[in-house]
Amino acid sequence: MTIPLDVPRHEGHADLPVAVVGAGPGGQTAALALARWGLDVRFFDKRAERDPIGSKAICQARDVLDVWGSLGAGTVLADEGVTWTTARTYYRGREIDSWRFADSGRSPYPPFVNISQQRTEEVLDDCLARLGVRCRWGVRIEEVTQDAAGVTLRIDGEPQRFSHAVFATGARGVIREVLGLAFEGRTFDDAFLICDIEATLPGWETERRFHFDPEWNPGRQVLIHACPGSQYRIDWQVPEDYDLVEDERTGGLDRRIRQIIGEHTPYRIVWKSVYRFQSRHVEQMAVGRILLAGDVAHLVAPFGARGLNTGVLDADNLGWKIAFDAYGWGGPGLIDSYSVERVAAARENAEVVDATMAVLVPQDDAARARRTALLEAAASGSGAPIDSGRFAEPFWYVDSPLTTPDESRPFAGRPPKGTVPPPGPGIMLPDVRLADGSRLRDAARLAITVIGPREVATDVRCPVAHIPATGLGDEARTALGYRDGEWWVLRPDCYVAGIATAPGQVAPVIRKTLGF
Repeated sequence: MTIPLDVPRHEGHADLPVAVVGAGPGGQTAALALARWGLDVRFFDKRAERDPIGSKAICQARDVLDVWGSLGAGTVLADEGVTWTTARTYYRGREIDSWRFADSGRSPYPPFVNISQQRTEEVLDDCLARLGVRCRWGVRIEEVTQDAAGVTLRIDGEPQRFSHAVFATGARGVIREVLGLAFEGRTFDDAFLICDIEATLPGWETERRFHFDPEWNPGRQVLIHACPGSQYRIDWQVPEDYDLVEDERTGGLDRRIRQIIGEHTPYRIVWKSVYRFQSRHVEQMAVGRILLAGDVAHLVAPFGARGLNTGVLDADNLGWKIAFDAYGWGGPGLIDSYSVERVAAARENAEVVDATMAVLVPQDDAARARRTALLEAAASGSGAPIDSGRFAEPFWYVDSPLTTPDESRPFAGRPPKGTVPPPGPGIMLPDVRLADGSRLRDAARLAITVIGPREVATDVRCPVAHIPATGLGDEARTALGYRDGEWWVLRPDCYVAGIATAPGQVAPVIRKTLGF
């Protein structure tokens, strides 16, 4: 299978369908995002059917719930999921840190929910069905080629033509080899055992518990947090040569669980798995009109829940860009900007999670000694709390070729854990209400949106929506830091593209946002 790497752009091919390959949450979100723009989406997966069991990725961030809500899922996942409010950290059985998740926002969604990937996929499948998009299972893609006019996939012996193709085929997807993309990084030696159990554990329903070096897993760590339906995810660091089958046969797995929940608490194992962490990403996520999303493009350790959440934000980014390209609204740099923005996000994820791994899973004797010193200091009260990692957060496109910088709002770099940067070019919109009570993010989803003192005529060939500055209301004005006489240009994925201070600057900001 071969593909040319240098493909000229086109003037728009919305008459052709778009292919989405891979029916996990990233692929489902991509299919929904494309169908929302009225494109004909063809959805494929090589599996015979959806995986019937396994909670897999369980933690879905607020901004991801927001994306899914905008695509028809409403608040189903938020309503069904569990949100812990207290995080406790222990060292050798002694609590050394505790903090509560403070939420002062007005979003209809919680900061995150724990809910099984299986249930998430069911809800997204229902959304797709309402749009008439159904996955074709058991599909074999035998060849991938593209030219100046589109992408050709040979599916079960038949060539089929598409304007674009999105591959969200998971960590083992062969599309990387087809495109000649390296997947460099590392696999960590440490093994991890996951068990999802069903049990009644009063007081644990709203807590996440992280244990360093407990006596029942010496020298290693254990993480426990709640899921819906009285289920709990337990994650043990285990020896490199750990054998789950043998552990079950000898009763070792039952002993592991009993050491945590007690000798007399009834429980049922719902799902179990052993895995190793990887940290890898490609350096290019768009080749011509073939785009990669999710684990096929990047892998990180699960600390901070950056796997599924990042894949969904990939899909949110590519949805409007493929649509604008297909309809001929976008410029020559629009599709390429997907790769620029999302590879940068993958790099930052790797940087953040690898730093977390250095503390949580030290890789040599010196690193272990440093971690022990930090833990001992925290336990004695003489040191800082142990940071168990930054939670998944949006990436900020301040250096994107689509972003028009504002010198009066310089980006100060990554903010402290649990906070977001002040609004400005390249930053995702805060979730605020307009004067009429509607959400600003909802208003921004289906067009390039301009907030300003008055409507400005532009010659751009795409949907442009206008929100009068008087419609912001005091709350939104304050949250945005909006100044009188400004025009804010917003992208359909709810990022600020640029801020103009004169009517004549609005069209250039929009054109840059479109990739011209």
